[in-house]
Amino acid sequence: MPKLWNETIAAHRDAVRAATLEATADLVHRHGLASVTMTQVAEAVGIGRATLYKYFPDVDAIMAAWHERQVTGHLEQLAGIRHGAGNPAERLKAVLEAYARISYQHHGTELAALLHHGGHVSRAQQHLQDFIRDLIGETAAAGDLRNDVAPEELAVYCLHALAAANTLSSQEAVHRLVAVIMSGLKFPDSATGNA
Repeated sequence: MPKLWNETIAAHRDAVRAATLEATADLVHRHGLASVTMTQVAEAVGIGRATLYKYFPDVDAIMAAWHERQVTGHLEQLAGIRHGAGNPAERLKAVLEAYARISYQHHGTELAALLHHGGHVSRAQQHLQDFIRDLIGETAAAGDLRNDVAPEELAVYCLHALAAANTLSSQEAVHRLVAVIMSGLKFPDSATGNA
């Protein structure tokens, strides 16, 4: 097959897949996961049900793919912030705030609870922990954070503390949570001689 033909087919498949993910997410948002059928998804996308089954075996698989795409997008967003302007401490705070906002925006839904199980979530959590660890290490090396606790351990503390964002009642509370975390990452007053 000519290269152009293969590229056209691949682009078409990608477009159908993306449309399927969006249509299914919209249907699930409006009707609930248990109410959405493959027939409804196929109709919303504008393809036959048999064609849809070539892409996904069921609605759960579609939603898992949708969630994996969302998680990847969140990680890319955080990476962009990490490599943005500012010193390491400013970038760390910006990353923690962005992650807290993401957690806050997606809290408490049945769908979130269902989708946060699976291999892609475990891999993403490990990637995020390594990412935060490295950023904490950079910030500590610049002298802006405590260095009496290993960056790996501090990253675990941060992520567990940030998990509280999904239970908070406001964006202001999320902002305060990050301020408390950042305060805990700094040297204690006694260690800096500011007793």
